[in-house]
Amino acid sequence: MRFTDSHCHLDFDPLSHQLPNLLLACSERSVKRIVVPGVSPDNWQQVLALKSTNQVTIFKALGIHPWYLKGLDESVLACLENLIVNNQDKLVAVGEIGIDGKIAEQQHNLPQQIQFFDRQLAIASKRKLPAIIHHRKSHPIIVERLKSLRFEQGGIIHAFSGSYQQAKHYIDRGFKLGIGGTITYERAEKTRKTVSKLPLNSMVLETDAPSMPIFSQKEPHNSPLNIPLIFNCLTKLRAESAEQLAFQLENNITSAFNL
Repeated sequence: MRFTDSHCHLDFDPLSHQLPNLLLACSERSVKRIVVPGVSPDNWQQVLALKSTNQVTIFKALGIHPWYLKGLDESVLACLENLIVNNQDKLVAVGEIGIDGKIAEQQHNLPQQIQFFDRQLAIASKRKLPAIIHHRKSHPIIVERLKSLRFEQGGIIHAFSGSYQQAKHYIDRGFKLGIGGTITYERAEKTRKTVSKLPLNSMVLETDAPSMPIFSQKEPHNSPLNIPLIFNCLTKLRAESAEQLAFQLENNITSAFNL
């Protein structure tokens, strides 16, 4: 079986300091593809500079995450679009973009978040690229913006942890759902129940490393090496065989990013 980590920040410390050994270890654990989304102008070049190895293919995306909007104005969106145009052959998506309700409550910046989200969806539509979308306390707003803007490129809803009904809103708009370390926690009953019922063609695996630790993690940070552990947990929630599940998960990634 082969696996893909659909969301991993290899350019972040401490992963960036151990890349050769980490990618070799990923290959040994059958993690053969990794998607790395950019989150702010400060890390776009680091993401673009990442190199695949003979064992592991790195795919890249560029975007502005809602956590990193402070101090930015609209001019940076033009810079993002130019960078995407000039590097489109190296990119598989626009992302990580999104709306974060908790940050909006703290910083009172929901209008700015929506503005940047809309503009980045427009860039993705124009360039015919899928989107990698962050959410937190924001499902209704995100679904409304996707509908209002008639976004048809699909992509991935990162770290999905909502209800089955919320999942269907995204699936019906052509999105896959990122399934990560949350399902390794037995207390995440709602998410685990939802994941057990999702259509097989709607899921992809992710770690969000170095963030989002899995249950009983001994290392100080998350890692793409945990993808097989998340997969093993998923097999316990699903009726399909491990082989069937692994095969379809890889097809889902290929479909989501037009690989």
